[in-house]
Amino acid sequence: MQRLTSRLSRRLGDERGATAAVFALILVPVLGFAAIAVDVGALYAEKARLQVAADAAAIAVAQDCSRGNCGDMLATAQALITANNGEGTAEYPVLSTDPLSVTVTGSTPKEHWFAPVLGHDATAVSATAEVGWGSPSRGTAVLPLTFSWCAFRAQTGGGLPSGTTEHVVKLSKSAGLPDCTGPSGNVVPGGFGFLATDGSCEVTSSLDQEMTSSTGNTPPSGCDQADFAAHVGRTVLLPIFDEFGGTGSNAWYRVYGYAAFTLTGYDFGGQYTTGKKVCGATGSDRCVTGYFTRFVELSDAWDYSPDAPSMGSSILRLIR
Repeated sequence: MQRLTSRLSRRLGDERGATAAVFALILVPVLGFAAIAVDVGALYAEKARLQVAADAAAIAVAQDCSRGNCGDMLATAQALITANNGEGTAEYPVLSTDPLSVTVTGSTPKEHWFAPVLGHDATAVSATAEVGWGSPSRGTAVLPLTFSWCAFRAQTGGGLPSGTTEHVVKLSKSAGLPDCTGPSGNVVPGGFGFLATDGSCEVTSSLDQEMTSSTGNTPPSGCDQADFAAHVGRTVLLPIFDEFGGTGSNAWYRVYGYAAFTLTGYDFGGQYTTGKKVCGATGSDRCVTGYFTRFVELSDAWDYSPDAPSMGSSILRLIR
């Protein structure tokens, strides 16, 4: 019995040694597969995080440039890269003028967990984003209002908006300039600067389009007091017209471009008021208070074109 036990012990010891040898042989490929599964997955995650940082950096630089002053582009890009990826480094942004765009590239080293077994300690990860911009050429205005080129020119001196001084803009009389109105005193007889809506209290239009006037001195159907009140204190894009014609329900305004207007008050009669007479004592005019301003619109509701007139508003688009 003692001899049998000794022989069995030797055999088990040999098998344990063989198991250790086999495990040592397969450890390297196991770690290799772990490197593929874990480290490569981590690379993709880091790439996605860095892409978000590059997108944010490109948008921030494009916003500055579209307002007319790019400033310190590298500092802006680096600040956004750092905010979204603490170890990321921004390259100097590349500007293009035809068409207008900016490209930002960020990079960061990503250390591996298992790949060092195979001789790879870290991998350089990079991400690139390009953002283009231009003046709006088509889109959906959230209020059914239009201003004349004369009103815009009267406030801005024919140039780009600046300052935040509140003005009274008469929708019917175009800032009181006589060459902007017809004999009736309104731009178009029966029109008070309101537009026929898309169904809700919005209007979709494009450059050179003839927009239909909504007759009457109150906002068109589909609008209520809350639609206007919700935009007080906010900046909205509105169409600017340079030509007009027709009368009543056949009246029209031709879209020249789009300007950004910060709405501070309005008086359209009846319930459509912010509680103060912004048009004066007559009570027959329909007016808003506010000011034209420089503004960057980021929503997908607007398109831009290099041929659109520059009136202080810009549309940004992430190209890649």
